[in-house]
Amino acid sequence: MATNIRKSHPLFKIINNSLIDLPTPINISTWWNFGSLLGLCLIIQILTGLFLAHETGSNNPTGLTSGMDKIPFHPYYSYKDLLGFFILLLLLALLALFTPNLLGDTENFIPANPLVTPPHIKPELYFLFAYAILRSIPNKLGGVLALAFSILILLLVPALHTSKLRSLTFRPITQLLFWLLVANTIILTWIGGQPVEQPFIAIGQIASTTYFSFFLILFPLAGWWENKMLNL
Repeated sequence: MATNIRKSHPLFKIINNSLIDLPTPINISTWWNFGSLLGLCLIIQILTGLFLAHETGSNNPTGLTSGMDKIPFHPYYSYKDLLGFFILLLLLALLALFTPNLLGDTENFIPANPLVTPPHIKPELYFLFAYAILRSIPNKLGGVLALAFSILILLLVPALHTSKLRSLTFRPITQLLFWLLVANTIILTWIGGQPVEQPFIAIGQIASTTYFSFFLILFPLAGWWENKMLNL
């Protein structure tokens, strides 16, 4: 994936050569220092989410205004979130301490051979859907742009929201589309772990097109149609 990005456009080549020719070359220590900032970015995002939730209020299953029924964030929500946090921390500790290789790839146990390239290289499980979108376009630059847009399109969801309801309780069409999107993402994840050959190429191209269609066409149309059905 990194090779495709580096070779897709001359601009990426210039950036790559500039990083190599730096007076202080980028090594593992540099990337480690950069990675330590991700925790700070995550904390900033969490605090921003709490601020926005405090300003607008959290959603409820009915999607109706319920200001008189609201409860304070602390101690109710904070204690509930702490309970969920400790449960997840316990599961993570059990996984890391007792079965650290449970979710690992079987190819990691094959001794490395510098003379032989593995026939099928794939990223981690959580990157497989994006990797499938990258492979579905033969052009390298087009694949990189599709890969980036598959993540950035999530930022367009508020702008493409056409429904006048926040909740999905009274939106059966959008509920169906949501679960179809989940199924489509699972298919993309499965395709990303398969070799680059037919029929996986065709399935990946169809699933990639459907993925973007959900956000750009189907969800906005469903919101508009549901508004019309409910006379909103």
